[in-house]
Amino acid sequence: MANGKSMKELQMEVDTYISQFKEGYFSPLSMLARLTEELGELAREINHFYGEKPKKTDEGPKTIEEELGDLLFVLICFANSLNINLEEAHDNVMNKFNTRDKNRWTRINPEKME
Repeated sequence: MANGKSMKELQMEVDTYISQFKEGYFSPLSMLARLTEELGELAREINHFYGEKPKKTDEGPKTIEEELGDLLFVLICFANSLNINLEEAHDNVMNKFNTRDKNRWTRINPEKME
């Protein structure tokens, strides 16, 4: 994680930040809209960097890293607003990939199968 922070620490840091404002977290629908907006901004940067669509001359510099950071912040806000522990969510999805999907893709080192 960023600067060696755990996901729990990131969630607490975001919660401390948001908790200082009367407005608090947005509603789930607004969070989804914000998440979609940030994903669109990431897509735009990916398209500028890897795709065929160059930036306009009057567009300011942004980076994929910056857009991923924005997306992560909103995702953490979304999870926090719904009291979802992202470490547990991550563990659940990794368990799914390591069980249900364990033979789905071709392994680089088949002898290291668990």
